[in-house]
Amino acid sequence: MSEILTFSGKYFDLHEPDTALIDPRDITHSLANLCRFSGHTREFYSVAQHSCLVADLVPDEDKLAALLHDATEAYVGDMVHPLKQWMPTYQDVEDWIWARICTRFDLDTELPASVRQADLIALATERRDLMPTDPAIWDRLAGIEPSPEHIRPWSPAEARHTYHQRLMDQLAIEHRRKAA
Repeated sequence: MSEILTFSGKYFDLHEPDTALIDPRDITHSLANLCRFSGHTREFYSVAQHSCLVADLVPDEDKLAALLHDATEAYVGDMVHPLKQWMPTYQDVEDWIWARICTRFDLDTELPASVRQADLIALATERRDLMPTDPAIWDRLAGIEPSPEHIRPWSPAEARHTYHQRLMDQLAIEHRRKAA
């Protein structure tokens, strides 16, 4: 069996993902309850809040991609970067589901450069504000400066509400843009 039961009561098949079953409510609920860094932050910090932070750092035309850049985690969970590097099959599954998410929301499968850069800025900011103090250098963050604003972690309920509102607003904006 390759199906998972989602928050909205749908069965989502990880092996044969149906784009019609990709529901913004499922993405919202899951990402709001999923803690970044496998929960090793000083306090709870959700993937939904991270996605909002990334969206705050990109131009308007890339906001939907920024909000959804980690949407696969709603279906396959979050895996820490060092472990993900050892599991190429996981990356294949993530790419497979990402392609379906992109089809569902009419996105290019290649993330815009602004989203990739904003994701790194968010990571540097999260490290500064949320992780235990550590002098080690993270190679991925070489030359990346954190955002000047500090992160105040949201509760899962606040993350769920804020992320969902922003996602729905952005979907409406994209719908209007494409209809014009």
